[in-house]
Amino acid sequence: MDFALGMLAFWPALALGSFANVVAARVPLRRSIVHPRFSCPSCGAALAWYDNVPVLSYLLLLGRCRSCSSRISPLYPAVELATAGLVAGCFVAFGLSGKAIVASFFCAVLVVLSAIDLKHRIVPNRLVLPAALIVLVAQTALEPSPEWALGAIGAAGFLFVAALAYPAGMGMGDVKLALLLGAMLGRLVAVGLMVGMFAALVPGVYLLARHGSAGRKMGIPFAPFLALGAIVALFAGQPLLDAYLAHF
Repeated sequence: MDFALGMLAFWPALALGSFANVVAARVPLRRSIVHPRFSCPSCGAALAWYDNVPVLSYLLLLGRCRSCSSRISPLYPAVELATAGLVAGCFVAFGLSGKAIVASFFCAVLVVLSAIDLKHRIVPNRLVLPAALIVLVAQTALEPSPEWALGAIGAAGFLFVAALAYPAGMGMGDVKLALLLGAMLGRLVAVGLMVGMFAALVPGVYLLARHGSAGRKMGIPFAPFLALGAIVALFAGQPLLDAYLAHF
């Protein structure tokens, strides 16, 4: 039943992924996400509806603009597929429930923030702070408890200390992103932060191996790694936490 529900959610979530691309492209530039119509970033030509079908249009156009033949970033279909897959996963994991809806919103925001950080190396306040507030209110309404607020404050405080200790590797945008993670995950945010930090070690070690000591000064976008950790915690955080605590 829940798998069928996830499949039903997948297709409209592709359209949500298309909208996520609009948000990721325009919010960092402080442009309206409502108008004008989405256009080619290279030539500015407005996209016809048949060139804006999620994933399919990218494949049919072979990843190029119909008007100017400029290459279209594969990040666009990746955002659409990631959004749809995660939304479907939320309904599979949580059924038709308020938690599935809040988790879907949370995942969609993480995809947008990750895309923005990959391209612009920022985590915009105008997205992350309202999203954190919405998730905090929704989680508290669904499951009344101070856990969500404490998770948000604790996660943000932890990354704030880390940012003060290592400002070259972490920014205040990551601290604000931790607010969102804690508001959604509560105590499981510890799992998300741990997984995210371990995942970020991979490119960090690569930079050190390739560039030596100079690699320490080369920043990497940290939001996608925090998002990855948060998604792992959302779907498998409790078993992972139980397995960890079982060793003590």
